[in-house]
Amino acid sequence: MIDLSGSHRPSRRRHQWSTSRLGYEAAKRAVDLLVSLAAIVVLAPLLAGLCLLTLWSSPGPALFRQERLGRRMRPFTMLKLRTMYTDSSDRAHREYVESLVVSGDERPVTGRHGLLKLTEDPRITPVGAWLRRTSLDELPQLFNVLRGDMSLVGPRPVLPWEAEMWPAAYPAYSRRFEAKPGMTGLWQVSGRGLLSAQESIDLDAEYAQRRSFTLDLVILARTLPSLLRGGAA
Repeated sequence: MIDLSGSHRPSRRRHQWSTSRLGYEAAKRAVDLLVSLAAIVVLAPLLAGLCLLTLWSSPGPALFRQERLGRRMRPFTMLKLRTMYTDSSDRAHREYVESLVVSGDERPVTGRHGLLKLTEDPRITPVGAWLRRTSLDELPQLFNVLRGDMSLVGPRPVLPWEAEMWPAAYPAYSRRFEAKPGMTGLWQVSGRGLLSAQESIDLDAEYAQRRSFTLDLVILARTLPSLLRGGAA
């Protein structure tokens, strides 16, 4: 006998949601591939010039490689233009982030230089400070997008030691790993340096749950104005 009671409707709705999400993920990956490849080709002269400027600014490599955590907390090597003096210690940064976690401080987590970063950091070169202020140091992440480690839009890429500090304090932290990290994201266009630590985490988790093409387009459209307003935009 065919059940007409509608008991299977929730299952069908879950199947439709799953199919829709798979379609979104596939299309999002296709857009990431096309846009990142086109941007790398178009911006190649700029990237080359910035690499030379970085090499001129202080001894060391042009690119900075750092382990970050991606979707489902899988580690990957994130690329950036080097903005610090070579062999700089990250001890001060770790202590700063740990102090935010322990204190539960709800004040903004940074000044001008971006999320969870020290406002006055002697490790940063003069050229590096300009690269950070303009976010040009993040252009090599286009290669991470091309490889599939990152997306154009997503949560902030997380440091492994940072991830070990936060989960107990903020249960929403783990939800941010449901999506690939992005070059830009909801946190960046919603206040960035003016956000508290918990607000930035909540926005990452919100994006992971709400992600869609419409939201991605809105974030991309708001990214450039945010960058033009500066680090605290």
